[in-house]
Order: sequence, then C-alpha cells, then structure tokens
Amino acid sequence: MSEHDIAILGAGMHPWGKWGRNFVEYGVVAARTALADADVAWPDIQFVSGADTMRNGYPGYVAGATFAQALGWNGAQVASSYAACASGVTALATARAQILAGFCDVALVIGADTTPKGFLAPNKGERGDDPDWLRFRLLGATNPTFFGLYARRRMELFGATRDDFARVKVKNARHGLDNPYARYKKEVSVDDVLNAPIVSDPLGLLDICATSDGAAALVVSSLDFARRHGAGDPVRVRGISTVTPSYPQTTIELPNFATDSAAGAGAGPEHGFKESIAVRAYNEAGLGPDDLDCAEVYDLSTAMELDWYEQIGLCAPGEAEKLLRDGTTTLGGRVPVNPSGGLACFGEAVPAQAIAQVCELTWQVQGRAEGRQVEGARVGLSINQGLFGHGSAVIVSR
Repeated sequence: MSEHDIAILGAGMHPWGKWGRNFVEYGVVAARTALADADVAWPDIQFVSGADTMRNGYPGYVAGATFAQALGWNGAQVASSYAACASGVTALATARAQILAGFCDVALVIGADTTPKGFLAPNKGERGDDPDWLRFRLLGATNPTFFGLYARRRMELFGATRDDFARVKVKNARHGLDNPYARYKKEVSVDDVLNAPIVSDPLGLLDICATSDGAAALVVSSLDFARRHGAGDPVRVRGISTVTPSYPQTTIELPNFATDSAAGAGAGPEHGFKESIAVRAYNEAGLGPDDLDCAEVYDLSTAMELDWYEQIGLCAPGEAEKLLRDGTTTLGGRVPVNPSGGLACFGEAVPAQAIAQVCELTWQVQGRAEGRQVEGARVGLSINQGLFGHGSAVIVSR
C-alpha cells in the first residue's frame, strides 16, 4: 500500500438502457445507491466530482454542480471534468487529489448520460487541431468506420479472423447475462455474430457497441476517514493514470491519424499510447500484469478488446487471439476480462462508463459480483481512452 491510496466506500449504478429521460435522474439514482452502499449521508459529502456530458446542454457541462443541486445543496465543493470516454476517471482523479491534499475527507464521484440513437457523431464546432475531429471530417471515418479500419489492421498485422472477433462478443454476452445493470442480457453464438448485418467491414452489428443511457457513482474517502467510519479493510484505489500520447503528429496518415489509433506509434522508447496508459497505473500502484485477477477494458468493438489484452500486458503483440481461445480471459480463466459484460452488454454512456468499470472492479474484489464473480479476485484494472488524447486507467485492490 502507498501514501497515494484512497478508499472506495460505496459504488452504485443506474441500469443501462434507452430510457429517454433526463440524465440527471439516472445520476441521482446512482449517487443515492452509492451513498447507501457506503453508509454515508449526503450532507456529510464534502466534495462532488462530476463527469461531464456534452449532449445534454449546459447542465451536462457543469455536472458536479448539476448533481449537487439535484441531491440538495449541502455546501459541498464541486468540480466538473470532461475527457470524453475517460471523463469518469478524470473526475475520480480530481476527487483523489482533493482527498490526498487534505482538502476533504469524503467525496462523491458521479457520471450520467442520455444518448441519441445511432453512433455518437462529432459535436458541431471547430476542433482543427484535434486528430479525431480531422478523422471525422477529412476521412468521413466516424467511430464505427474507424473501428472497422482498426479491425482490418489487426487482421493484416496478426492474422486475426472474424471468428476471433465473434468469440469476444460471445464471451462478453455470457458474462453479462446476470448483471442487473446491463442493457443486453442475451447469449449469442459465433454464427449469430458472423451473420449479423455488416456495419463497417469486417465488423457487424454485434461487433460494435451501442449508445446507451446510464449512470454510475462512487463514494471515496481518505483511509483515515474509512477507518473512523468502520470500513475495516476497504477496497483501495492504488493507481490512476490519465496520460496523453507522446508521439510525433507530423503526418496525416493511418494509424497515426487519430489518438484512438496510437497503439502502433511510439510513446517514448518502450511504449505506445495505450500501453503507456496501463504502465503509468502499474507504476503508481507498484503492481504489474501478473498481479491482475480481472480487468475491465473498453471494448468499443470486439477487435479492440483483443488489442487491450496486449496493451495491458497480458500477452505479447499478436498473441491476444490465442489468449482468448485458451479461455484465459473468460470467467474461470486466469484473468477474466470484462466480467461485467463490457460495452458489448452495456453500450456507451460516456461520462458514466469509466466509473462503471471501477464499480465492477469494486464489487469483484469485495466478492459481491453475483452471477459473474471472479473467484478470489483481489486486484483489478480498468482502462479506456477518450478523444483528443485522453487516456485513463485505475487499479484497485483489497
């Protein structure tokens, strides 16, 4: 354990779906669930760290204050963070900094979203120096298109097949069957995945995650507060990474055209961008890939999950397909990946998803993930990335 550790006292979520209601409603449910789980009263929360949504007007841009108002003004300090898909961990990092600096003892971290139908199109406005915006506008490569290009790249580099991608979906669908917060709870076969309509060759409808409404929240505190609160042996946040790429952006070409695709680009002498996200978290926690009992990775597509296996150090480049086929990343295997069901079962509720990953890890190391429990789980890692170079990872342990 280190001086950087904070305690997770409670975790809560609102089920994912397409509910069509105000995102604040979802966030309040998740927050109240996390507070009850922590046995902490709302008036005792000293800091509210909100993960922003860009799709829900001004309240979404100031999520910390929005949720504080909805829960009832209690005088807490607030902050709001935006980092696209990494917003939730950025909000968690903000809360951790406040706690470790001694400015507060206990904080609420919360994110929620209401999403449109279809894929997440780029927002209006100019982002001329954002490689992801350029990808949208110059190539016409919206996210599903880009996922397909990325999958094709894996096939060319490592000999991956559509069957390999389909097995990821089959695994995650099975994992999420009993998850009460998952949107999709239906087992699928490899043939189901292969026969689904093609969205962006080589990926079909079941290879690409949906967009969803949902929310997640965490109550976190100093270790001293946790002890005074009678938490005993709480789950701890051991490491947080919010690194950015460090590779040259001098050309406009794939695979360096977008921050999403930086795995093949050097970020220093040893690591690509996605690898560096995990390395920072490992170094801070004093742990490594061999210490992991489970992981929650951002499976925007089935092919991307395989990339993450390599980028968090579970195997060498090109070996992810074998790891999957051997059952290593399936429940019952050595390191189950996405025991929650992942985005395959949830879909994207952008500011909530990184928090939801940490909720799942919390329940896993507490032994409370009914129907999907990783036996003996003590250490877990979550990882994802957002647009414009936002990376995020969290390591928790008991």
